[in-house]
Amino acid sequence: MSKPKKTEKPARVREVAAPIQADVPTFSSEADERDFWQAQDSFEYVDWSSAKPVRLPNLKPSTATISLRLPEGMLDELKVLANQRDVPYQSLLKVFLADRLAVERERKQRSLTPSLRKATESR
Repeated sequence: MSKPKKTEKPARVREVAAPIQADVPTFSSEADERDFWQAQDSFEYVDWSSAKPVRLPNLKPSTATISLRLPEGMLDELKVLANQRDVPYQSLLKVFLADRLAVERERKQRSLTPSLRKATESR
């Protein structure tokens, strides 16, 4: 198996805190640990007031593989644009989707704003 290429990606930041009071048990599997934390309040086990940001540079966002059928002409156009920008066409497609999702989130936020204004004015 070949070693994956290392690329510079923005580091993720997590809060790390000191344990308090109750001892966290030792788990025999990730599934056991997941079940435990779903049923427990972490405040009994961790002092979050002492949490400090930690960078985890090698974490990758979760991805899912999908199958997408596109008209051939649309795919050809996408490949031409990607070639002009010197990026893989799948990466360009992800950028286009992310941009469109941001536009839709903004549009939704603007449409919610008037109703929120009315609700706060009536108080």
